[in-house]
Amino acid sequence: MYQTQEFAALAGVTVRALHHYDRLGLLKPRRRTGAGYRLYQDEDLERLEQIVALKFLGIPLRQIQVLLAGNPAQLTDALRMQRRLLEQKRALLDTAIEAIREAETQSESTRASALALTKIIGVIEMENKNDWMEKYQTEESKAAAEARKHLWSPELQDRVSRQWNELIADVEGSLQEDPGSAHGQELAARWRTLVEGFTGGNPALTDTVSRMWKDRENWPKDMDQKAPVIKPEVWAFINKAMKR
Repeated sequence: MYQTQEFAALAGVTVRALHHYDRLGLLKPRRRTGAGYRLYQDEDLERLEQIVALKFLGIPLRQIQVLLAGNPAQLTDALRMQRRLLEQKRALLDTAIEAIREAETQSESTRASALALTKIIGVIEMENKNDWMEKYQTEESKAAAEARKHLWSPELQDRVSRQWNELIADVEGSLQEDPGSAHGQELAARWRTLVEGFTGGNPALTDTVSRMWKDRENWPKDMDQKAPVIKPEVWAFINKAMKR
C-alpha cells in the first residue's frame, strides 16, 4: 500500500495529477486510511502507466477513460489512428528537414535559398493547419475522415466547390421565400446532399464539420479566405428549411 505522496514519487507523477485522475474516474484507489487518505496498490501502478503512455501519445484524458473501460478493440483502433497521425506528422517533418537541407546547400544563391525557405514555410503552415483542425475532431471523426480520404481528389474538390458556390447563390436569391415551400425544401435537400458527400452520413464527422463552421471567426486567415462566404441569413434559411 502507498499513500498519495509515496505513490506519486514511485510513479514519477505529481500528487496534483493523481488527484485529477481520481476526479475524472481514471484512477480511483480502492482503499483509504482511517483518516480518509488515498491508498494505492501495485495494480494501480500498472493502470497509471497505461494512462501516462496514452496521454504521451496525445490521446485526451476523457478519451483514455472510455478506452480503458471499454472493449480492447476500441483501444487498438485508437492506437492505430494515433499511429497514422504521428506518421503524417513525421512525413511533414521529413519534408521540412529536406527543405532545410536544400537551403543549406543553396546558401550561395540568394534566390535559390529564398525558394527553399518558402518551401519550409509551406510545410510549417501545413502542420499548423493540421493542429488547428484537431480541436474540432474526436477519435471517431478522425477515423471516419481517414477512411474517406481516398475518395477525395483535386477534381472532386473543384466540382464540389462550384456546387457549393452555386447553391449558396441560389439560397441568397430565395431568402424572401418560405423555407417550407417546395423550392425551400429542394435547396435544403441539395445542402444535405453536399454535406453528406463529404461526411458519408457519419454522425461524428457531421458533428465535427458543424462545430468547425460555427467557430469560423477563429479560423486561420488562409483557411477563412479559401472557404465560401455564407451569410447569417443563408444559415438561418437553411436551418429553418432543414427542420421542416
